[in-house]
Amino acid sequence: MSAVGARPLWHGPLPPLNVRAAVRWLGAAALAAACARADTGGAMAFTLASTAFGANAPIPKKHTCDGSDVSPPLKWGGTPPGTKTFALINDDPDASRPGGWVHWILYDLPGGRVDLPENIPKLESPSALGGARQGKNDFGKIGFNGSCPPRGKPHHYHFRLYALDAALNLKAGATRPEVERAMQGHVLGIAEIIGVYERH
Repeated sequence: MSAVGARPLWHGPLPPLNVRAAVRWLGAAALAAACARADTGGAMAFTLASTAFGANAPIPKKHTCDGSDVSPPLKWGGTPPGTKTFALINDDPDASRPGGWVHWILYDLPGGRVDLPENIPKLESPSALGGARQGKNDFGKIGFNGSCPPRGKPHHYHFRLYALDAALNLKAGATRPEVERAMQGHVLGIAEIIGVYERH
């Protein structure tokens, strides 16, 4: 198998992101990435983290509809060689809506970046992001809108970062299906962090 970055890890159509499909898809990408790391002598894994919350840990209220509703800071490492841009999708697969609920879409983020600061402005193309554009979430708004589950069981919020070998060149305001179609054949790696939020 070629090293990560030599060719996209995923070549077929992106599956609908219900929970089972997402697990299958991420599992296939993770397996391919693991094989690629073995071929390259154990290159650093592509990882995503936040200083606001740990993996599978509670998301602070300030990043939810119960607080300031600002986007959390994110940082990543192990970017696959050949990465030109990143795309980010934040969703809640525990939502009752089929396919889950999308909270944030960001794409055409320059491939040299290693982080996103807290509180990205809710603008189509924030000036500090080097030409990146934000899509329309399932609230019908541009940019980030945080966790806002019904009271009861905790929901899991997936922040999924895609390393891509090309810019998507979509207009601002694109939806998740539009971004997923544009990413087909261009995914070099996927990194993810999951946070949890519950309203009592």
